[in-house]
Formats: sequence, structure tokens, C-alpha cells
Amino acid sequence: MRTSSVRGAIYLAGLLGLLVALFAAAEFYTASLRSVCSINQFFSCATVDRSGRTSTLGIPDYLWGIGGFLALLVVAGLAERRPKEVRYAALLALLATAAVGLSSYFIYVQLAEIHALCVVCASAETLGGIVWVMSLVLLVKTRRRALGGPPPVAPADAEPG
Repeated sequence: MRTSSVRGAIYLAGLLGLLVALFAAAEFYTASLRSVCSINQFFSCATVDRSGRTSTLGIPDYLWGIGGFLALLVVAGLAERRPKEVRYAALLALLATAAVGLSSYFIYVQLAEIHALCVVCASAETLGGIVWVMSLVLLVKTRRRALGGPPPVAPADAEPG
């Protein structure tokens, strides 16, 4: 996978995640929006919202999502502006790892304590997981480039240039 494709996937998943987190905030404050993702008793944003378990460390979970996706996008931009510096790719991977850890906690709370799953929240968490995987791929590619690793292997059917 080309580095530009990896960066594109990070930006796309990050932007979509930010939009989903913004929708989660709107949904939290607008009861009519909760019905959009309340499919049944288990897949129910309304059940999760009414649970009283939608804050972590005193911060509403949707704010973690908005702030997290904004931070990921900013750090991804820094990593793109300095493609040969491993520290920015490493910072992106570290931030994305922390985000996945927090998202895993959110999913645990929904499944084990609330016994319902917010579809909007799960979408944001999935998009964060995509950013995480792609940030790890970017880190490997950046490190390989910084260490003067072997160039990418050309496809077998490519003509020698």
C-alpha cells in the first residue's frame, strides 16, 4: 500500500469519525435524533444516553471523540508535513493507540454495564480503529524510509525501469 493511500485512509477515517462524534453530541442533546440509531432494545443510542454512564473522568464521551479525532487529524497533518521524521508518525501511532484503548473501555461499558450498544458510538470507535491500524502502517513505512530500508518491491508483471 502506498504511503499516500495510507495517509488518505487516515484522513478519511479521521474526518468521518469527527463527523460521527459531532452527530453523537447533537444526538445527546436532541432526543429526536436518538431514534435514528435506536434499532431495538440492544442497538439503542437512547438506552446508552439515558444510562448515566456516558462520561469518563467527568468529560462527556462525545467530547472525547471530538477532541480525539481533531487531535489525530492535527498530528496526521504534522506527520505528513515532515514525512521523514519518525517522531511524528510515532506520536500519531501513540495517540491512536490511546484512542483505541479509551474506545475499548467505552465499548466495555456499553456491553457489560449498560447491556446496549450505541450504533453511532460504535461507528466512531470503528473509524478510530481504522486510524489506529493505518497509523501503525504509516509508522512502519516512515521508520523503514528513515532507516534507509529496502525500496518497495515492484509487482512481478512490471517492466524493469
